[in-house]
Amino acid sequence: MITWAAFPFVRYTPALILGIVGYLYLGTDWPELWPVALGLTGLSVSFLFWSTRQRNPTLVDAAGLLSLLTIVAFGATLTQRATDSRRADHIYRFANKIECYQAVVDEATVVRAATYATTLRVQAVRVAGRWRAATGGVRVSLPRVAGIAQPQYGEVWLIRGHPDPSKPPLNPGEFDYARYLEYRQVYHQHYVHPDQYRVLRIAPPNLLIAISMQTAAQLDGVFKHYIHAKREYAIASALVLGIKDDVDAETKQTYSSTGTSHIMAVSGLQVGLLYLALTWALKTFFGRVPGFRIWSALLGLGVIWSYAFLTGLSASVLRAAVMFTFLIIGRAWGRQSSIFNTLGVAAFFLLLWNPFLVADVGFQLSFLAVLSIVYVQPRIAAWLDVEGYFYALRRPWHPTAVQWFWKGSGWSLNKIWQAVALSLAAQVATFGLGLYYFHQFPFSFLFSNLVAVPISSGAVYVGLALLLVKGLVELPSMWFPKAAEWLDWGPKSVAWIFEKMVWAFNEYIAFISHHFSDWVVREVHVSALQTVLLFGMIGTGLAWLNTRRLGWLRGTALLMLCYASSRIAEARAVAPTEEFIVYSIPRRSAVGFWQGAAAEFVTPDSLPLTETERTYRLLPGIIQRAARRTAYRIGWRGCTVPVARLADPDSANSTLYFKPGPVVLVHWRGLRVAFISNRISTATAPIPVDVLVLRRNARVKPESVAAVFGNKARIVFDSSCKIWYVARQDSSLRAHGFRTWDVTAQGAFRCPPPLAGKPYQATLAPGRFELEPKQPMSPLSTSFDASTQ
Repeated sequence: MITWAAFPFVRYTPALILGIVGYLYLGTDWPELWPVALGLTGLSVSFLFWSTRQRNPTLVDAAGLLSLLTIVAFGATLTQRATDSRRADHIYRFANKIECYQAVVDEATVVRAATYATTLRVQAVRVAGRWRAATGGVRVSLPRVAGIAQPQYGEVWLIRGHPDPSKPPLNPGEFDYARYLEYRQVYHQHYVHPDQYRVLRIAPPNLLIAISMQTAAQLDGVFKHYIHAKREYAIASALVLGIKDDVDAETKQTYSSTGTSHIMAVSGLQVGLLYLALTWALKTFFGRVPGFRIWSALLGLGVIWSYAFLTGLSASVLRAAVMFTFLIIGRAWGRQSSIFNTLGVAAFFLLLWNPFLVADVGFQLSFLAVLSIVYVQPRIAAWLDVEGYFYALRRPWHPTAVQWFWKGSGWSLNKIWQAVALSLAAQVATFGLGLYYFHQFPFSFLFSNLVAVPISSGAVYVGLALLLVKGLVELPSMWFPKAAEWLDWGPKSVAWIFEKMVWAFNEYIAFISHHFSDWVVREVHVSALQTVLLFGMIGTGLAWLNTRRLGWLRGTALLMLCYASSRIAEARAVAPTEEFIVYSIPRRSAVGFWQGAAAEFVTPDSLPLTETERTYRLLPGIIQRAARRTAYRIGWRGCTVPVARLADPDSANSTLYFKPGPVVLVHWRGLRVAFISNRISTATAPIPVDVLVLRRNARVKPESVAAVFGNKARIVFDSSCKIWYVARQDSSLRAHGFRTWDVTAQGAFRCPPPLAGKPYQATLAPGRFELEPKQPMSPLSTSFDASTQ
């Protein structure tokens, strides 16, 4: 039986999280909550005081439930008060009336292949010629071209123009970047041209963070100086300092596919390694010094927060530092047994500081992994008594060498088994989140982490040693310049070892990625509800293993049934879905024909989609619909959808300088679609269509469109059309009664075919669409006459 009084924050923290999550998903339009929270607090305190005097256990339990409800309300109130967009001076209130604005760079810059990306915090805006104080976050992108310096923390910018609200997902299933920014109190985006801004001054919002970032940059320069291989330098800097600007996409994908991406971020792993090394050293050499528990804890706190400072005080390392701070304080007070309560305290105060951390993937993974390691790892390790088995093999008559062999084998294999148990335990709690956020699960994690974690741990120690040795020789080198070359042999030697360790680490990860590439289950979609059900199954399963009570096993079976039912319901909902989609992919033309779990994607511009475009634009929708059959066609070649090209009669007129291009006609499931990428004339034969897709700034006039395609055609501007072109044509077409859709601004155009779910046969000839009923056929199979091409 659990004595809850010894674990108060195991109850308080989930209640606080429930209130935060409730507001994030349901509380957008809620009125002010602080009067409710204040009233519940007073009622809870009064009822708790009265119930304890009555000495009635039922009343005390009721008071406890009321207190938890108060914490739920407090969590929702805290989140509401922390939402910047509710402020009266937020830039949302000014919309596009902003002529220019002043803002400060508020975080480290992300260096990409073609752009710099960072976040600005608005200080003032100019509206109607007057400057007004304002607040709000803006995610800006700046072209990475010659003459443009990388933005630095604390730069105050004056920017011409106004930021735009963050765009919602533009394609089905696409990552909701707007919501991701919203949880970081950033509601606007702005692509800033080089001539659109200038730096006014340097005024960091937080001087400590500014100094920390400069220190991290200086330490990164040490790695860049001593580590010559580009790949090894990039990983070394990411491993020790958390700076991943120079890690290429291929390396990131390699680490992701092997489940070792967490190693490249300075977080709980690095902070934990540093704390373990310090604890071992202090206990070994100073364990008997009076007051060891107190002064060692203070020293541990100093070292951890110094490391956090040296790595730029990033969010992940701050989170880890706070977690270990509470662990160290709890141990110093002699409360090692209440590790769950200590973790609850750490999470509680982190959420008080920033309630939106509850939606942060790193926050979720960190605490779940630690909880799982603390609870599950000892139980998995107890499955095998490796050391005891080898100890039992020793006999008194065995020679000393043999006895030492059995002892050494037992010790070393037990350490390996402990590492296996730890890796398995970490995966138990993070399994559901891995599927929900990353849509994959690498079964090679055991092989990769079993070797990668020890090597990377050793590399972290050697990397820190390199920085320490460099710091020790720097001052004597300044005093004695002639001895600088000799003194530099110390950092060079450590750097050589460090580089070789990182090289071995990279090679091992590449080996695992290459030879175990098929050990990754990809393209798995689980909803938020299914993720909760997965955690419920894991939790009830662990409870059954611990108590052996059939009630927990029944709960696991019930949750499994609910999970299976939800998967079946999703499959039944997707099966009859049929849609024609014009995707929003910058500067590209791409359409999709969906029939249940089958899809055919076509790029009319005769250029294949890049792997990045497929991964980020199309793959999320494929995963969401659990598509099993997908095909990619380039320029309509090999397409199973009936297609015809209709040439304009004026294209043969030699006197025309701009000749009309062919109209591509598609007839799919009763939906008539025309694609235009050039110009048309009224001489074109009338072809009534349902959807007209304009590509590559097609030169069309509303009168010609009406004469050829009819007034009921829905006009769609695909992503290959320029912004100025869409603005000009949209107003003209709307003035003539046409309905328009811009996929760049409004997202993908989605249209179900008229014959969705009905058997048919489509026969297509130039200028005419006909429809004939037929027997049911397999998805995406249609009759097609090649002579119509």
